[in-house]
Amino acid sequence: MKKFGKSQLKGLLFLAPSLAGVSLFVFLPFLDVIRRSFGEAVTGKFVGIRNYLDVFENTAFQLAAWNTLRFVGVCIPLLLVLSLAAALLLSGKIRHRQALKSAFLIPMAIPVASVVLLWRLLFHSQGLLNRILTGLHLTGVDWMNSSAAFGVLVFSYLWRNLGYDVILWLAGLSGIPYSLYEAAKVDGADSWQCFVWITLPNLLPCAFTVTVLSLLNSFKVFREAYLVAGDYPHESMYLLQHLFNNWYRDLSFDKMAAGAVVTGAVIFLLVFCLEKAWDVKE
Repeated sequence: MKKFGKSQLKGLLFLAPSLAGVSLFVFLPFLDVIRRSFGEAVTGKFVGIRNYLDVFENTAFQLAAWNTLRFVGVCIPLLLVLSLAAALLLSGKIRHRQALKSAFLIPMAIPVASVVLLWRLLFHSQGLLNRILTGLHLTGVDWMNSSAAFGVLVFSYLWRNLGYDVILWLAGLSGIPYSLYEAAKVDGADSWQCFVWITLPNLLPCAFTVTVLSLLNSFKVFREAYLVAGDYPHESMYLLQHLFNNWYRDLSFDKMAAGAVVTGAVIFLLVFCLEKAWDVKE
């Protein structure tokens, strides 16, 4: 049997504070949430899977789950494609490259309150966009109280997270040896062939990281949506976070716990499937 060496001990001691913090503030509370999902909110009486059945039969949960899945399904592919295209552009020989990199990161530095103010300035029924449409003799759109609200939500997510993913893609691109491109060009490969046969295969590990982080960041868009539209926005942008917030306000901790367990399980399965799809090795 392999002996436990000093290097392994140093590694464990290095990880111990972080592991203790994650266990105390994440793992143990989530285990308590799982326990509460099988009991009543007030008495804690064991009720089996009744809370889960109530959650799945709840029309608000069905709407919120569908909107969240639709949001993730639309935003993640768009963000990956747009950020990769921007990263490829910035990795080339273009003027003012550093200024463009900084411009992509500006939305991340803007406070949420300022983003909310920008939303209201642009997308209010009497906002800037409708003023422009009126000036062009077009009919204005009630952006936040119509099906267009979902498009506003998607735009906000893309605008705020594009720069973050661009930096991640640039880090992946910088790790590809330029000698591979030189050898391919000597053999007669064009730019598209270099991208398909060299760039994409070498970016697969980076793509996994970018996809997972983008998926997790997609749940943070609720802050702007909540501050702009409140507890009950237009149904096209009613997300799981809205539902959990309303359940918390109503002290429906049993349904909230069951819904949190279901959401956590779905996210875990998505990440697991992504890992298998990319065949990431530890």
